[in-house]
Amino acid sequence: MSMLPGQPGITAPTELSKEIGAAPEELRRLSLDEKHQGVLQRQWGLQARIDPTVTFEEFQFWAKIEREMEVEENKHHIEPAKSGGIFGFLKGTKNTSANDHSTELAGQSEKTGTVMANPVGDLAPIAPSMTHDYDADWRKAARALRTVGWVNIFYLITTDILGWSQTPYVFANTGYALGAGMFVLMGFAAGAAGLMIWWTFIKLDSSRYPMVSFGDAYFRLFGPWVRHFINVLQSIQMFLTVCVILLGQTSILKQLIPQSCFIGLGVFSLVVCMMGGYMRSLKAIGWFANSAVWINIVSFIIIMAAAATHAPDTTIVIAASPGMQAAGFDKNPPPPTTFVGVPPDSYQPTGTGFSAQFNGVNSITYAYSGALLFMAFLAEMRHPMDFWKGVLMAQAFIACVYLLFGLYVYSRYGQYSYSIINQVVSPVSLQIVSNVFGLLTGWIAVWMYFNVGLKTVYVEVGQEVFGLPPIPSKKGKWFWLTLGPLYWILGFIFAMSVPDFNGFTSFVGGLFSFNFTYSFSGLMFTGLMIQEGARLPGEGFDPSTGITTRHDKGLKRWVRGFFKKWYLSIPALLFTCAGFAASGMGTWAATLALIEAFAGGVATSWSCSTTA
Repeated sequence: MSMLPGQPGITAPTELSKEIGAAPEELRRLSLDEKHQGVLQRQWGLQARIDPTVTFEEFQFWAKIEREMEVEENKHHIEPAKSGGIFGFLKGTKNTSANDHSTELAGQSEKTGTVMANPVGDLAPIAPSMTHDYDADWRKAARALRTVGWVNIFYLITTDILGWSQTPYVFANTGYALGAGMFVLMGFAAGAAGLMIWWTFIKLDSSRYPMVSFGDAYFRLFGPWVRHFINVLQSIQMFLTVCVILLGQTSILKQLIPQSCFIGLGVFSLVVCMMGGYMRSLKAIGWFANSAVWINIVSFIIIMAAAATHAPDTTIVIAASPGMQAAGFDKNPPPPTTFVGVPPDSYQPTGTGFSAQFNGVNSITYAYSGALLFMAFLAEMRHPMDFWKGVLMAQAFIACVYLLFGLYVYSRYGQYSYSIINQVVSPVSLQIVSNVFGLLTGWIAVWMYFNVGLKTVYVEVGQEVFGLPPIPSKKGKWFWLTLGPLYWILGFIFAMSVPDFNGFTSFVGGLFSFNFTYSFSGLMFTGLMIQEGARLPGEGFDPSTGITTRHDKGLKRWVRGFFKKWYLSIPALLFTCAGFAASGMGTWAATLALIEAFAGGVATSWSCSTTA
């Protein structure tokens, strides 16, 4: 891609002299002339999303065109749904035959329809004669997997984020006042982060250059090295999240079958998790996600009813708490006690001192985390402009559920509000039912995290580094089914090596979930505002020649861009800095809790009697 900085009229390279000033018809003729060395056809599709020769201005140009085309297409797809009344409309858009079958999302040439290598040198591509080409093969291929509606997004986000079982545990660490305040504050922050991710996607994604991950957005805003860094962190975070859920599922199984070996139950949980590996599309998980929401609601009601009529089962909480053991709660457990302020050390379910309080805050951030998947959700939406409906409805619903459930159950269970609340429910019959429901929703969630996590590793490492075939292809399917079990086995080994569920959850939440939900979302939006604000009159992308014009570059351009939209860039930067600071404190607190747990002999790796 040729980008010619400086004033208009700069002399073009010799091989491009025929393009400069040529009529559109002549440009098209030259693009079809194989002997003309100055023209290289731009590739489009999934491979083209990381083409280093494409400028920010070109990404934005085609994103604007894509949104216009989606608006027109959406008008036709929502009409059949409207005819079915409110329930028909809530089902989302109607699929066409073009979307019934996934086709390979490969970079394609408009001229030949074949996969091409990246353009080399400074040769300028020739743009198509039509910007709004609805029926082009490359566009059909790029949109083949975009079948999800905003109502499905509501279910997916709710399944991804809704972790109400940990909310009483938060209040047990922080008390009523700090806990309620932080839940409201972090709920607003999570909603803002979701909207920042959405707007960045809207401004940069197109069928020509689709976005599928956080890394793609950072590539377009900051360059390839930042993209690689983000992708590595995302892969690690998704892997650790799978480990956390796998450990939690094994802990539930251990309580259901106490005479069984913890490691053996972990193997059983591992096998069940592997069963979801055949699903390569989020649409396939959509039905399960819908079911998970209703299972969550039923389990929610059961636990609240049990809390209203029965005292908690204190066994697992005391076994996992160094503070309670030091205070002698294992011999003579006191009745449930609640606190408006921060509870004393002997009433803390995890750790002691300030680190225990911050572990509660970590759990709040983990409860709201899930923004890591938002880019993947957007990438599979037919009409991504509607994403805001799903994300705001989901965040509002989640915040209300958290406060209602957390405050009520903490009022009944007090210091015995464990992070996996199902495990302190009594009587035993209700505990078994709620544990079974917890297993079902946990496995659905882990299938979703596995789907996105392995996709990231497969696309960013497998396809780019090792040349593996695309996932929708026949060979790609077999590679997917082969690599899935390896991914799960590694997760199992890691989870069994760190069996302290509370500390492990806090560590992942502080180091990764906090940053991907808040810090990286704010940094992404700040970069977008700077890039847009830096544009000068006369700059931009010309689709007729494929040339991007900029009049300057360097630090002064970034400074100008930052202050041009200061009313958005300054709050976004402060949001980002606050996220990084809180992440550092949370990681420190979680590390102290893990050290304390292992030092006191509360947690033991690779043991049949492990209590996670």
